[in-house]
Parts: sequence; C-alpha cells; structure tokens
Amino acid sequence: MKIHITEPTFAKATAGKEDHKALAGKFCISAEYLHFCISYMAGKKADNIIITIDGWSSCGKSTLARQLARKLGYVYIDSGAMYRAITLYFLRNHIDWTSKKEVAKALADIELEFIFNEKLDQSEIFLNGENVEYVIRDMVVAEKVSEISAIKEVRDFAVAQQRKMGKSKGIVMDGRDIGTVVFPKAELKIFMTADNAIRVERRFKEIFEKNPNVTLDEVQHNLEMRDYIDSNREVSPLRKAADALVLDNTNITQEEQLKKALSWVKELKSGKSKIENRK
Repeated sequence: MKIHITEPTFAKATAGKEDHKALAGKFCISAEYLHFCISYMAGKKADNIIITIDGWSSCGKSTLARQLARKLGYVYIDSGAMYRAITLYFLRNHIDWTSKKEVAKALADIELEFIFNEKLDQSEIFLNGENVEYVIRDMVVAEKVSEISAIKEVRDFAVAQQRKMGKSKGIVMDGRDIGTVVFPKAELKIFMTADNAIRVERRFKEIFEKNPNVTLDEVQHNLEMRDYIDSNREVSPLRKAADALVLDNTNITQEEQLKKALSWVKELKSGKSKIENRK
C-alpha cells in the first residue's frame, strides 16, 4: 500500500524554503492540497501525535477522523476502507476465503492506494488502480466485510501497512482495533458509541441515497450481525482500550463532537498527564 504523494515535488515546501501559496500556484494545486502533502511529507514534528478512533459501525468514526485531520493538518487513514476494498476484491474474484492458500494468493495480488482528491478535499481508496471509494460502501460488501476482516491473514496484511503509515505520527486512523492492536501506544485514543436506534437510522439514510430499495430491517440486521462478528471474532475483536476516552454522540452534533475531541488534543498537548472524562 502506498500514499500517492511524491517527495521531490514538495521538497522545498517541507524544507520551508518557499512561500506555500506561491508554491501551490506554481504546481497548479490548491493551498489545501499542498498543506495535506506538506503535513505528510514533513515527517514527525515535535508535537505530532497518533490519534486512534475505534467504535461500533455507524457511530460517525470516519466523519470525526476526517474533521480532526483537517483541523490539525494530519493525515487521515480510513482503515475500514482498506478492509472493504479487500472484501470487494475477494467477492469480484470469487476467492474462497476459507482456503488459506487462496487468501494468501489474493492478498499478494492486491495493491491499495490512498490518493487525495483535491476537488472533494479527501483521500479516496484505489484498488489495483481503480477508484473504489464508493463501490465499497455497497450493501453487498457491507454484508461480508466483517467476516473477511476477521481472517488472521487479512488483518496481518492490513495492520502491517497501517503501522508503516503511522511511523511519522501526525495521523488520525479509525477502525475497530486501532487503539488496541495497531497503535496500542497511541497518545490519544477515542472510543465512539451511540444508541443502536440512532446508528440504524444513520446507516439507513446513508445507504438509501445509493440504494432506494434497501429496507430499515435489512440495515438493522446488517448492523447487528457486524456488531456480533466484530466483538466476537478470534483475531483483534472490537474492544475499548483501557485508556480510551468514550465519546457518545447519540445526542450531540458533529460540531459538538469535534469540539470535544479537539479539547482532548489540546489538553494532551498542553502537557497534562491525565485527561478528564476518561472512562
């Protein structure tokens, strides 16, 4: 897996040798995109940290992770998209995921990239050169992703890539086992939760826009199934890290949850040894 950003293009910017606005104009890109690239290429800064966001499906993990990354100038890594892309490959190529031999061969043929979409101001995942950011959100993939992501070889493959991406810190990554397995020593761990009925409603609205034929019962069944598989799988089950901060967003807005998370980052960077409201 690789991030589609090349170092020579932004060497001057990361070295601080040229005005960022002027450099952005020179390369015909937006200042926001340049800022993203600089954040990634600059490497580990003194106060950069790793932020992990774990939690149940449809709790808004990706939304908060993207918001935090933009505000802090960090790189956002959607670990869930990685597992969905792998699942999509398995389904398309009729891989028997009960066969270790077939799984190993399939993983060797998979290349995942996160490429920044300047127009949408977000990273999108590519599977073997194809943009699959929206295809992987389909219900067909959703129904199998928990099962396939529970396979040890699949998780080992993904976790190894995720850890490489976190070496320089300055990242926000969301998923199911990011704070417990991928980055157990992350400086800030957030565990998100919400009322089940709210989660079902959110997920239904998201899927309905792409598939008007989906029913509320189907969505509820899918969420319940994913919750069970995620929390009961043998490899890296969904758990709240002992030192994670709980963020229940049942009755708060996206703006309020971002404000809360930013306050935790501020407290952490201010040198406080203990953040309040740790549950």
